[in-house]
Amino acid sequence: MPVTSANAFPAAVQGSNVETTSNVTLVQQYQSKKQVAAKYKRTKVRFVTDQAPGTVIVDTNNKYLYYVEGNNKATRYGIGVGRDGFGWSGVVKVGRKAEWPSWTPPAEMRQREAKKGRILPVVQPGGEDNPLGARALYLFKGGRDTIFRIHGTNQPWTIGQNMSSGCIRMMNKDVEHLYARADVGTKVVVVGPGNRQGAVDYNDRGVDFFGNLFGFGG
Repeated sequence: MPVTSANAFPAAVQGSNVETTSNVTLVQQYQSKKQVAAKYKRTKVRFVTDQAPGTVIVDTNNKYLYYVEGNNKATRYGIGVGRDGFGWSGVVKVGRKAEWPSWTPPAEMRQREAKKGRILPVVQPGGEDNPLGARALYLFKGGRDTIFRIHGTNQPWTIGQNMSSGCIRMMNKDVEHLYARADVGTKVVVVGPGNRQGAVDYNDRGVDFFGNLFGFGG
């Protein structure tokens, strides 16, 4: 594990009775035989870092997101990250959060996809077939929305891959777990291309057997 030193889709629809706009993605999900690799399953790890407990560290190179617990421990989640040309790095904060968020693709994304023959909606309501999944944490810099998010996905087989337009995607059950712990104001360190995150030390020392056995911090 290396030692190193950070703009996508607002609004929210909350509730247990969620209407979906399409069953296409759900059918694809259920029929897909691809499984998330075991190494990307949520687990507790021994983790040494100079970052304070409650910090989120996103290692885009190794496709892991860490929630720092303190006492040399962290919860590690598998993630999907930006494809070539869409990677980024920096230090941001969670500016707001949403359950079952709606998706508002940026105009440049709609234009880009239209050239490929794919027409994106101006706004897609939240729901099980929404690309942002069950939860979204909106990342801000200097009080302004970066348009990047940490969010769920209705395509869990993309975890561990470079697939997004810069957002950090997680399995829905994992983003729900993180959402309950990372409050607005949480520091998020994204380690990726450009090294704009500055000097940040972290060392994943592997699975914390006893932590997983007895649990800690949720």
